[in-house]
Amino acid sequence: MTGLERDVRAAVPYQYVVLRCVPRVDREEFLNVGVAVYCQATDYLDAAGHLDRDRLRALDPALDLDRLAVALDAVRAVCRGEAAAGAAGRTDLGTRFGFVKAPRSTILQPGPVHGGLTTDPGRQLEHLLDRLVR
Repeated sequence: MTGLERDVRAAVPYQYVVLRCVPRVDREEFLNVGVAVYCQATDYLDAAGHLDRDRLRALDPALDLDRLAVALDAVRAVCRGEAAAGAAGRTDLGTRFGFVKAPRSTILQPGPVHGGLTTDPGRQLEHLLDRLVR
């Protein structure tokens, strides 16, 4: 067995959504500001975000960046099952991911669900954040 075959066998499936800032839905413009990763096999669900304030202001100078940061924190709280998430944070991981990936008409919206294989969901979250957001 080669090293690659060993790595593929150790890998587990995961799903992720990119979190988008959509300041004006009518313009259909958005900027990626976060990622949520769910891996059922390892009981992992977490989200991370990064707000590039200059790019966001270029998209919409009137954007309330503090409100956006609060919305990202709320998604993280749901993913992590924190008390601040209320009832949503007390549900199982799959239900919480369902909450995170559900489309809504707010300033912070999830993109489509994607998937892949990983050996380390936490590291995958950081990789996706670097690749798709930062």
